Amino acid sequence: MFKGSIVALLTPMKNDQVDVPCLRELVEFHIEMGSHALVAAGSTGESGTLSHEEKLLVIKTVVDQAKERIPVIAGTAMNATRDCIQLTQEAMEYGAHAALIMTPAYIRPTQEGLYQHYSQIAKAVAIPIILYNVPTRTACDMLPETVARLAKISNIVGIKDATGQMTRLQQILRLSEGSIDVFSGDDFTAASWMLSGAKGNISAAANVVAKLMAKLCDSALDGDHAVCLRLNEQLMPLYELLFIETNPIAIKWAANRMGLMENELRMPLTRLSKEHHEPLEKVMKSLELI
Repeated sequence: MFKGSIVALLTPMKNDQVDVPCLRELVEFHIEMGSHALVAAGSTGESGTLSHEEKLLVIKTVVDQAKERIPVIAGTAMNATRDCIQLTQEAMEYGAHAALIMTPAYIRPTQEGLYQHYSQIAKAVAIPIILYNVPTRTACDMLPETVARLAKISNIVGIKDATGQMTRLQQILRLSEGSIDVFSGDDFTAASWMLSGAKGNISAAANVVAKLMAKLCDSALDGDHAVCLRLNEQLMPLYELLFIETNPIAIKWAANRMGLMENELRMPLTRLSKEHHEPLEKVMKSLELI
């Protein structure tokens, strides 16, 4: 259903407001670069500091600009199940093709709590749902056994797993018996995951290396190991700098350096430290991004 390079889209800001015209231009940029799908209002899009109304604005804008030319996946994670249901229903009404839903953060539900959370959301909407497991951010780890249980629900179609652990990928594929698509949520290990059965990479780095990431994903899914691994090696120095501070701080700086948007984040995120500017710029020049 979804595959390849799925961009965890940045949310452009200007004067502490969502920069809607810039967001529209960003959608066009990724369509032109060959990205395979877009995530609107996800964690790389600073969803944690967006209001409910701003999340809907981002989702609505991306869907409207995409005009069915590229699938749009809405980030609809909320800690309370009823709130998550409401936001996901609204995203569905705005035309999102699917919802990416991160596990609740901080409150640390049990595995049964996670199962009930996602199963209730799935019953309340008609669009596909992609689970999202990122324990370093949420302090909540959705185990492969829980993923396999949820995979039996017809509109739970995928999971973005950001652990980067190869054993985790293998466990999910084995326990779910192929009934759920797995997506990498970690740019560092995405190539090896896709070469081992993952269907794509929901990528933060793709914001600035859209064309290269699409090519990397295509080569991986086509089984062209040599091209995939060569591109991965080429991009590794960039990954190291893009995540040198909390995501999406460095990626927004890089996007600004490419002329894609203002270098503005929603507080308490702050701009990239000056000491990292020169090394990141050097790597970007080596990749002909600037």
